[in-house]
Amino acid sequence: MSAPEPHLLIIDDDERIRSLLCKYLLRNGFLVTAARDAAHARRLLAGLDFDLLVLDVMMPGEDGVSLTRSLREQRDTPILLLTARGETGDRIRGLEAGADDYLTKPFEPKELLLRINAILRRMPEPSAASDLPKFLHLGPIRYDVERGEMWRGDAPVRLTATESQLMRIFSARPGEAVSRARLVEDLGRDGGQAQERAVDVQITRLRRKIEADPKQPRYLQTVRGSGYMLAPD
Repeated sequence: MSAPEPHLLIIDDDERIRSLLCKYLLRNGFLVTAARDAAHARRLLAGLDFDLLVLDVMMPGEDGVSLTRSLREQRDTPILLLTARGETGDRIRGLEAGADDYLTKPFEPKELLLRINAILRRMPEPSAASDLPKFLHLGPIRYDVERGEMWRGDAPVRLTATESQLMRIFSARPGEAVSRARLVEDLGRDGGQAQERAVDVQITRLRRKIEADPKQPRYLQTVRGSGYMLAPD
């Protein structure tokens, strides 16, 4: 059984940099979600667990160092800070706030990749204890919440990156309706009807993998006026 792909959260107010980082890291085997600022990141972190945060320091509103310091009061998720400031004092501020590493812009993408992998190698194996059930059962489908893996009997069910993200979102709140707008937000995409329709398409594709009759879904239900809900056995 192969290890699950690490899930990274990219937090940067520069849309061009966000896009470039997401594309590069996706090509190198990671699941990637993006946030445009600290407030957006907090909303994502409220519903999803990530293996590592790549966080820009200079952002409007709450800056990266303040966000790092605040997050360290609640979670141990590793944090890699990105900044145009290369002075020693700035690096020390970031590390004292709880960052695991610090990379100065501009940087080579390969160096970012090496630093991310180095941080992940240092992380201990996750504990078996969890507030959520280890598995969710959807009829003949078994979903491993911790690993983000789906199985039909002994056969793995291959999920795309977006489908994996959707399952992580839904499995964090089983039995709770999630609006289309919230799904767009949690997937790290800009809002709008076009993106909500794109989510509808992804839901349809995911249903084909988990439902006996995708047109009459039992497990990934539409809640009229509220959105979608995962209803495991």
